[in-house]
Amino acid sequence: MENPPANARPSFRYFDLVMAAFVTILLLSNLIGAAKPSYVVLPDGSQWSFGAGVLFFPVSYIIGDVLTEVYGYARARRVIWTGFAALLFMAFMAWVVVALPAAEGWNGQSAYEQVFGNTWRIVAASMIAFWAGEFANAFVLAKMKVWTQGRHLWSRTIGSTAVGQGLDSLIFYPLAFYGLAGWPPELLWQIVLSQWFIKTAWEAVLTPVTYVVVGWLKRREGVEIFDTQTDFSPFATRG
Repeated sequence: MENPPANARPSFRYFDLVMAAFVTILLLSNLIGAAKPSYVVLPDGSQWSFGAGVLFFPVSYIIGDVLTEVYGYARARRVIWTGFAALLFMAFMAWVVVALPAAEGWNGQSAYEQVFGNTWRIVAASMIAFWAGEFANAFVLAKMKVWTQGRHLWSRTIGSTAVGQGLDSLIFYPLAFYGLAGWPPELLWQIVLSQWFIKTAWEAVLTPVTYVVVGWLKRREGVEIFDTQTDFSPFATRG
């Protein structure tokens, strides 16, 4: 399989489904788990804290790897911007719904505010971290695919995730929670490190699944894309 001609616009059967899965997991992981710290008990009896959303959010990075590996950086860029727009609309919708006055007799406003009333600081941190992490992930994977001539998929999926997830965790938690009550610095940095480690470990554990999905999609779509002539600017409108 080779790259399609530069003037060709291949019609992919599964691209829209992969994009929908990416955006769905992105929104749900940010909506449900981003702000809740949880913990596991270590063998010595101490607790190690982590962000609850880490259990599911890394799946969006795995799908991002599949997108870049199968469909190329330019199409992954379009999906990242779609996810960014979806996050922005979700934040706006949450703000409007929380701000609306509650009907008389309804006593769920305080619970609603606690769950959906994220501050704009948290919203901004989430969006900046997502944007930087996803584009770093896609860039590293696309470049490594060219360098490795398409071999050793595991090295670029894990390598790109280590970079992208590292940036995501390093940006989000300090921007969102540094200096807030209940978030002492030692807890904050413990969660940053645990987020990075768990996310990268998830990618490594699910590497066999990634191989199966990537191989199946490449066969079904009939492409093998190398980003040798791609404009890697996040703001480019064409490949």
